[in-house]
Amino acid sequence: MASVINHPVVKNDRATFSEPLVEIAVHHDYPDTQNLLHSSPSEGPKESPELKNSGGQVLTGKVKGGRRPRLPLKRDEACCKRGASSGPLTSRKQKVRYGVIVGTLVVLAVAIAFAILSWDNGMEFGSAGYWKIASMRADVLIAMVIVAICQAFATVAFQTVTGNRIITPSIMGFEALYTVIQTGVVFFFGAAGVTMVMGAGQFLLQAVLMVGLACLLYGWLLSGRFGNMHIMLLVGVVVGGGLGALSTFMQRMMDPNEFDILTARLFGNLSNADSDLYPIVIPIVLVTAALLWVKSPKLNTISLGKDVSTNLGVNHRREVMIVLFLVSILMAMTTSLVGPMTFLGFLVATLAYSLTDTYDHKLIFPVASLLAFVVLGAAYFVLRNIFYAGGAVTIIIELVGGVVFLFVIMRKGRL
Repeated sequence: MASVINHPVVKNDRATFSEPLVEIAVHHDYPDTQNLLHSSPSEGPKESPELKNSGGQVLTGKVKGGRRPRLPLKRDEACCKRGASSGPLTSRKQKVRYGVIVGTLVVLAVAIAFAILSWDNGMEFGSAGYWKIASMRADVLIAMVIVAICQAFATVAFQTVTGNRIITPSIMGFEALYTVIQTGVVFFFGAAGVTMVMGAGQFLLQAVLMVGLACLLYGWLLSGRFGNMHIMLLVGVVVGGGLGALSTFMQRMMDPNEFDILTARLFGNLSNADSDLYPIVIPIVLVTAALLWVKSPKLNTISLGKDVSTNLGVNHRREVMIVLFLVSILMAMTTSLVGPMTFLGFLVATLAYSLTDTYDHKLIFPVASLLAFVVLGAAYFVLRNIFYAGGAVTIIIELVGGVVFLFVIMRKGRL
């Protein structure tokens, strides 16, 4: 803490202050400097009294040019750490830690992908037969990548704009609408109705319906006299509950054989992915994820809250609606492609926050995506090769994600 004593000078009827004549640094190590605050600067240059620090050293000096030399102050230890800098990763240790985390996840992802391609392949590695079988399994890996990117980017961005790390985009009724569509076609058209929701046209129609429902909620409840995020979320819950009740009603009136066929479609299953849809899905997902990546600085600001982000020059409502629109596209793609996966996004987002320990979304997005791929790959490998349950990965994800959800709720003590 420094105290500066200046002489007032009157110029043009305005009082200003000249160059400081005496500048005294007050520090807990130099208690005698407190007495110098009461000295008069008009006395001119003179010998300073003896100053002693906590170590007993005598500090003396003359005032030269009307300025007393500044006494040395202790620096903040955090500023003196080697490698300290500004930014999302402020120390070399944090940068190394982040690099190790990303490297470890990449190695795990490559190992899981290789295991899926090679386990029980039956052909010699590198042979033509091996690659033929591996190419058939590669479709599942592509589906994993698509779902991982969609769930990771959508959940992290959604939790940022809503200011809540507990809820997921599923709260807006995407999965409930998917269930209604699948149940409705089987209820009205029988088992043959399953084929009616397969194909590029039907896929896009289903995705458009999901995005349209989301945009209707966003445009209605985030503008006008409403303009409240909490109301939007509550309405989403109510809409999802209503659609779920309608689905349950139709399922209870269904023929048991038709219901059995429908059940296979209602689980999030990587085997549901149609490789013919990849040329449509992949460009949409990549463009949407890239737009969210570009908006990472805006998301960093939005995470500070509406008032702060507005004061920093961000059009909060406009940016939130754009992000929610992009989130709805990603959720529509993944849900229409493989089915609902309620806890996957929450699980990987929560783990990504804990591992990265940073506010920067450009660092969170890659870790969350890699985690999603590792979780999906591990669940698929275990179910397919140990329990022979095919690609119904939600069986494990729902179990693990539910446990993590309860743990987070109990630790925080609130939603």
